[in-house]
Amino acid sequence: MAARSRRAEVDPAWAAFSEGSIAVRNHPVFMGLMDRARTRRQDGVPVPDDGWATVSPEGELNLHPRRRASPEEWSYVIAAALLHLGFDHFRADRPTDTRAWNAACSAVVARFLRDLKFGTPPFSERGRILIAELPLRDEGAWCAAFRRDGVPDAFAEISIAGPSAPSPFLSRSKYARRDTNWPAVLAHGIRAAAHLTVAYAGGAYERAGLAGPPTRGARVRERMLSSYPLLGALAAHFTLIENADTCRRLDIRTAAVSETLEEIYVNPAAALSEDELLFVYAHELLHVGLRHHERRAGRDHFLWNVACDYAINQWLIEMAVGSPPEFGVLHDAELKGVSAEEIYDRMTRDMRVYRKLATLAGTSAVDMLERRGRARRDDGVTDLDEFYRSALARGFTLHCEQNRSEIPAGLVEEIRSLSQPPIPWDVALAQWFDARFPPLRHYRSYARLSRRQSATPDIPRPHWSTVEEDRRTFGVVLDTSGSMDRELLGKALGAIASYGAARDVASVRLVFCDARAYDEGYVPVDEIAVRVRVRGRGGTVLQPGIDLLEKAHDFPAAGPILIITDGECDAFAVRRDHAILTPANARLPFTPRGALFRIR
Repeated sequence: MAARSRRAEVDPAWAAFSEGSIAVRNHPVFMGLMDRARTRRQDGVPVPDDGWATVSPEGELNLHPRRRASPEEWSYVIAAALLHLGFDHFRADRPTDTRAWNAACSAVVARFLRDLKFGTPPFSERGRILIAELPLRDEGAWCAAFRRDGVPDAFAEISIAGPSAPSPFLSRSKYARRDTNWPAVLAHGIRAAAHLTVAYAGGAYERAGLAGPPTRGARVRERMLSSYPLLGALAAHFTLIENADTCRRLDIRTAAVSETLEEIYVNPAAALSEDELLFVYAHELLHVGLRHHERRAGRDHFLWNVACDYAINQWLIEMAVGSPPEFGVLHDAELKGVSAEEIYDRMTRDMRVYRKLATLAGTSAVDMLERRGRARRDDGVTDLDEFYRSALARGFTLHCEQNRSEIPAGLVEEIRSLSQPPIPWDVALAQWFDARFPPLRHYRSYARLSRRQSATPDIPRPHWSTVEEDRRTFGVVLDTSGSMDRELLGKALGAIASYGAARDVASVRLVFCDARAYDEGYVPVDEIAVRVRVRGRGGTVLQPGIDLLEKAHDFPAAGPILIITDGECDAFAVRRDHAILTPANARLPFTPRGALFRIR
């Protein structure tokens, strides 16, 4: 019963119009024109009551909002309006006899659609008979005949503007922004249609197991696989979804990507050309291949997305992958060669300005969708992060082997760095300890021993001595607020204790912090975990604890400081050598200057 009610709510007139529009959009001759044009079917559009449509030189198709027609008739009307653009009927040198020119243009369009066998003319019986008998002439020949013999009344009935309208053409708008070469777009569509027809007649689709010509998304994917090996390995695993309802549900204005579902979403309402779709396709694939989801590391999701977009778009423009969408993308030539991380750091200086920008998903929206579902591929074994890293590395190797176009140096650097497995946080922390606590130096001493210690005081004997230039210790400022994760805290403290003991560090200076600092003094390294008591305060202020260590008279001037926090704290500044340990998804309220270790 519910299903029957939903069907009853669908407007049959709108359904027919939508079906006709889709037929035009999917036809190779009109696809490029339809992508660049804008259709308006609403009250107030400049269309006569007895007409069907008018068109402006900017590509604005005004369609009658209350007309009822079959999908085939709407296909005819929309295609006819597009052909007026493609045949350059707005040309500056058109004849001054407007009535003759308008009738000539309508005749040429009607004859073309008749020969193409596309759509059904929504005209009277007399108009349909006239179309069936039209001879093959161009606009100039028709105009000459009309000026000589006059324009028959029947020709007014085959105009999409209707019998009472003098012309289907509207004057150029003073707010026009587009300057599209419509004849070139139509010529490209006719070539594509001819190619597909020849391929179909030759049995190419039958041999490939296809029922007919590939969709636009399939053609873009094929271009990516054949012409751009760098991203081909990634493109082979992603599905391109062009569904308006899906994009509306996910609030996607133009495009977005889900790396876990291996899907790229493109909104048909964005009216992207094939080259623009290729650019957008490559843009989303680079988000995945360069592991921007993983590299976010607690940064603001939207601002990080914007920073990545600036870097990606610069590389795609340099490599001439398709063409950026006409509505514009995030691009600044001054950021050439700058990494996404550095761009993000610059943006944090004035976040309010950058929050007003728009990604491909829309204003204040992200086109890198949050992870949903699995962290591994369908085989249950391959790690998703490892799989995408290796796919981009394989594409880079293939690109170099085939001597394709040069890749920007910044992109090459990122691909090579991603090809190397990331150093685990505990290994990186161990290296940090090694650099600051080298092994103790031992040397032999031949100094005369004390008479009280030897029966033969006149015979010097060597012994080992240890030189320690300064006290071997370090400070630990520990966030003990209630928001700290106990498991991660245990991992960090366990690593510090083991590394400290292995490097002959007897004790550390321990300071707890939540809303204030608590000095625990020097604590043996193997007792750090025992001494920790996580307090229930939510907010954390770490600066007093850091100041306490930096000003303490019994703490070495060269002693480094380790700061352990979940990022839920106020900003702090450290003047001496230091490192910060945080969870992998933590977001610090500032850009750290010391070493940063993210615990996974």
